[in-house]
Amino acid sequence: MVHDSIMKPRLLHFVEYGLVRMSAALIRLLPYRAALCLGWLIAGVFFYVVRYRVSAAKQRLRQVFKDRFTAREINSIAWVSWRNFVFCVLDMIRLRKLTVDWMKVNLAGWESSKQFLETQHAGGKGGVIACPHMGAWEVAGVGVQIMGIPIFFLTGKQSNPLVDAYINRLRSGTGIGTVQRGTSMVKGVLRKLKEGQFLAFLPDVRLATAGVSVRFLGGEANVPAGMALFARQAGVPIFPFIVTRIGWSKHAMRFCQPVLPDDNVDKAEDWQRMTQKVFSEIELAIREQPEQWFWFNKRWILDPI
Repeated sequence: MVHDSIMKPRLLHFVEYGLVRMSAALIRLLPYRAALCLGWLIAGVFFYVVRYRVSAAKQRLRQVFKDRFTAREINSIAWVSWRNFVFCVLDMIRLRKLTVDWMKVNLAGWESSKQFLETQHAGGKGGVIACPHMGAWEVAGVGVQIMGIPIFFLTGKQSNPLVDAYINRLRSGTGIGTVQRGTSMVKGVLRKLKEGQFLAFLPDVRLATAGVSVRFLGGEANVPAGMALFARQAGVPIFPFIVTRIGWSKHAMRFCQPVLPDDNVDKAEDWQRMTQKVFSEIELAIREQPEQWFWFNKRWILDPI
């Protein structure tokens, strides 16, 4: 019995990994529009047939927007949100195909964002790019890297170690650096920020332990303190970064006003202030285009600890 309990998870990991690699190979072989068509079909099956987390997403939309949208509009927002997520996964698989020319054609705001970051980087310091789960956030990260801006990610671990290693290879294959989450990551992150690199940070998930409490989407959200902690200790700004998908294959990106640390106030108070400013910008973007945000996240940001 002990032998079976050990082998079954390993066998499942290999099967899952094999399916992921075969799917990825097919997606890379297909022309981009054909790959998106396949993604649309997959999204439709999970949304309309399997109904994967659809009820939870619609409940969240009603919780946030009350009577602003009809039931039909709620369904449409939820569908586009889920479809965009599947498209985002396809984009991640195809990251190595992205080029400067592709960015200039398909990513509105790329040139202005490039000028913005180059100006910020000219002073020699880096910053924290706070990018919520909107649009094609993986494409946005590569877009910044292709600009010539040194960017790195924090990475966690997937339950399947084979899939985890594969995802990390996809990201590292673009030239983007990574720092593994853990007890020793703080020094590495601070060193990179002080050297002039930019940390890409996904802030909009619920933290399971006490973090920073912010007002968000009509409720109180417990979110990671790391974004503000890194910015404060390294003396660098946080740049709220909004990415949206236009139709199927086009994208838009824009930076909001930088959020600067203030050494004249208490550290904890400054962390809370900076985090709140970032989340206020994110909330404005979500309320303007709710279909762009990922409402299906298991770590729903307004759930209690």
